[in-house]
Amino acid sequence: MDYLKTLAVFVRVAEKGSFAAVAEEFGVSGTMVGKHVQALERRLGGRLVARTTRRQSLTDLGLEFYERARSILAEVESADGLAEEMRSQPRGTLCVSAPTALGAELLVDAIADYQRAYPEVEVELSVTDRVVDLVDEGFHVAVRTGEGVDQGLVERRLRPYRVAACASPAYLAERPAIREPEDLLQHSRLSFAHWGEHPVWRFRRSDETRAVPVAGAFRSDNVVALRRAALAGLGVAVLAEALIEEELAAGTLQRVLSEWHLKARPTVLVWPPHMRASAKLRSFVEFIGERLGEGGGTGLEA
Repeated sequence: MDYLKTLAVFVRVAEKGSFAAVAEEFGVSGTMVGKHVQALERRLGGRLVARTTRRQSLTDLGLEFYERARSILAEVESADGLAEEMRSQPRGTLCVSAPTALGAELLVDAIADYQRAYPEVEVELSVTDRVVDLVDEGFHVAVRTGEGVDQGLVERRLRPYRVAACASPAYLAERPAIREPEDLLQHSRLSFAHWGEHPVWRFRRSDETRAVPVAGAFRSDNVVALRRAALAGLGVAVLAEALIEEELAAGTLQRVLSEWHLKARPTVLVWPPHMRASAKLRSFVEFIGERLGEGGGTGLEA
């Protein structure tokens, strides 16, 4: 038998003093009400109800247990209410993972606006270019870029982000001119470790595409380090425009091959399926989806 239902039946027997009345209330037979009470008595090892031909009354054990049972049912109801409230009202801590280029430059501003809209949600943002395991590492949601999302996760697509090839003016002044993608073969191409073993940059112009293998003296798993390497004159880097916006404006980095375009990186929000019922997750996905989705967002493009 369902123990909570058995408790509920007993509490109503204690309050109504009639098996028949409780049977009608629960839509069961009087015999079934009796079985619930008997199950409790066997569990406790004593009589709860003193039965007469006309009425049932509680024994001393029954009176004591009634108070405890009523308290238990009230706590369960309160807990159910809290769970329902949490499902409907965003609150609590939301753990978010994001790559450096988006997390540090774009997502923080969006999170600030989100928290103004949902002040009862605390956000813990982990900025890393490593692909985290959401379940094992305790994250509720992550921003991911690139192709291939874990099939076990739910996703919502955001707008892809633009990237640009760039280098420092000092580096470019000392090296051969870069007029065509193939000219990059005479240059150090700074590589992002998570691109795989044999990465290439694919430049497009109209219907023409040219691929350049990425090879150079510097490789990192962090895009901020790649930006610093480009600023230090270590070579040409392909970086998110959102990450180098200020450097391009100040002239400390310069675009190369500006007539050619690099494919924008696909971007998605991902989360484990079991998190769907969380109000804080639903509100975050909806808010960020509007902010960095079809509605726009600096450094993103369709």
